[in-house]
This record gives sequence, structure tokens and C-alpha cells, in this order.
Amino acid sequence: MVDIVWGAGFTVVAVLSVLLAAAHGVGNPGRGWLVVVLTGVWGLRLAVHIARRNAGRGEDPRYADIAARAAGSPAAHLYRRVYLVQAAAMWVVSLPLQVAAHQEGPLTSGWALLVMVLGILLWAVGLFFEAVGDAQLARFTADPANAGRVNDRGLWRYTRHPNYFGDACVWWGLFLLSARHWSGWVFVCAPALMTWTLARGTGAPLTEKRMATSRRGYAEYVQRTSGFVPLPPRARRR
Repeated sequence: MVDIVWGAGFTVVAVLSVLLAAAHGVGNPGRGWLVVVLTGVWGLRLAVHIARRNAGRGEDPRYADIAARAAGSPAAHLYRRVYLVQAAAMWVVSLPLQVAAHQEGPLTSGWALLVMVLGILLWAVGLFFEAVGDAQLARFTADPANAGRVNDRGLWRYTRHPNYFGDACVWWGLFLLSARHWSGWVFVCAPALMTWTLARGTGAPLTEKRMATSRRGYAEYVQRTSGFVPLPPRARRR
């Protein structure tokens, strides 16, 4: 449930930020609703994808492991270790969205237009990698012949985590929508935190730890495939 709310929650934050800015008579509505649209497309797609993927399955192994370590009530332990942590992370990561909704100034002036276009392009690249990577993995795992095997097809041939790489690009793109003014650069920590979490925190490392014991040939896949940024496969070692 908490993973489904992750993407949808950012959409709620973006909408509320625009409404609050309008209520205080600040911000550029065009910029604010652009942020809402881009965040909503990303967040709602992710929420639907995770809901469909997890339908009928048991608890995520990560959360089951956290619950098993509870000294007292598992529900209270999960509330502190998962829900509160994720709420704090969502607030920090969404700071560029909140700032962009409150920023004044036109969208079409030279510097603002350039930054906005770059942000939209980077967001589009990220959405492509995330959505296509998720679709390719879902198609691969749906085939019973691929049970226990490593998916090294499509985007997964060039990076072990196209969905995580795409997620990082999406957030750097959204950050650029607030980068026309110094107030946006104050919160460059937000996309940096998201990228670190995906590449070094609870994203790729935990996934690879699980894959190393459940997929045959995963060590060889790691040797020839980039860990995050898409790159041509390395030559296989003898």
C-alpha cells in the first residue's frame, strides 16, 4: 500500500502547492499546472503499475523483514520505520515542486524557457526509461519459460535498473522547472537525495541483493551490464 501511495502522493502535493499559491496570490499558474501535469503523469502511472504488479501477492520482502525485527507492536514499528520515514522523504523530495508553484516570472523569457524545455526533455527521457523498463520486465516475468532467469533484453541490456535511472531523470527534470530562480537551487538536495536513494540507498542495492540469490547467471549479468547509467554492455570475460 505504501508503495502505491508513493507516486500518487506527489501528485497530491503538486496540486495542493498550486492551490495554496493561488490562494495567496503568488506564483505563475502556467508553471504550477505544468508541474502538476508532469508529476501526475509520472506518479499516477507508477501507482497503477505497482498496484497491478502487486495484486494477489504477499507482503513485500523488504517490509516483511522490517516487521520481523519489531520488538513490540509490528504495526507501530512499521509506522515509525516505513510510513513516517516515507512521509519525510516525500516532503523533502517534493520541495522543488512546492517552490516552482510559488515562483513568479514568465515562462517564455530566454533563460526561463530554456530551463523549462530542458526540464521537460529530461522528464520525458526519464518517463520513457521507467515506463518501458517496467513493461519489458513485466512481459519477461510473465513468461513461465523465464522463471529464475535474468532479464537482459531491451533497456535491461544497457542498465541493470532502467526504471530507477528513469526515476532519477524524472526528478532532475522536475527540479529544473524551479531552477530559473535561486530559490529553486536552494533545494537541489531533493533530486540528489532521490538519486542517492535509488542508486545507493534502498533502491538498487536491495534489489540486487535479492536478485543475486534468486536469479541464475546474475553475477555474469552484473559483470557486463552498467549498474545505473545506460551504457553499451561490456565484453564478457573468459
